[in-house]
Amino acid sequence: MELLKNTWHWSISGFLIGMVLLLLTYFGKNFGMSSNLRSLCSMTGIGKRIPFFDWDWKAQRWNLTVVFGAMLGGYFAVHFLSDASNVSINPDTIEQLNQMGIESPNGKLLPEALFGSSVWSSAKLIFILIFGGFLIGFGSRYAGGCTSGHAISGLSNLQKPSLKAVIGFFIGGLIMSHFVLPLLF
Repeated sequence: MELLKNTWHWSISGFLIGMVLLLLTYFGKNFGMSSNLRSLCSMTGIGKRIPFFDWDWKAQRWNLTVVFGAMLGGYFAVHFLSDASNVSINPDTIEQLNQMGIESPNGKLLPEALFGSSVWSSAKLIFILIFGGFLIGFGSRYAGGCTSGHAISGLSNLQKPSLKAVIGFFIGGLIMSHFVLPLLF
């Protein structure tokens, strides 16, 4: 059990992800999380009114297991395999968060000020979450996939659009964390 509770070296996780992608490529499948939202919407029958959702979602049923596995894995990791001592954040990051009035996560992956239940008592934070969710949804659709699909699957298949998307994701993340976030807090 200690093996599972401790942080794994990046090369082990990278190797395992690579093996999964080799198997998916062998079976002619492409990985991506955002395509599952399209499948879920198609299941409702909305494809009769919106052409984008009029497609054979049953051919993508296997990908829905990825969503279920991610939720199940996340639940088990948080509730049974968490060890707060494994979370180490750069002291400079903690100082930057403190300057913005955000307490350091204190052994958690996410700060309570941004991701705790107190978020629902602030109209500003609710707006930021809704607007951020809209931007993520719009960006995923506009880029033809989400970060996991492009960065993991697309790059491993040497797709040029995925390389462009990942560069855009990275630049957007840098702009957000260094320029926009300090303005908001």
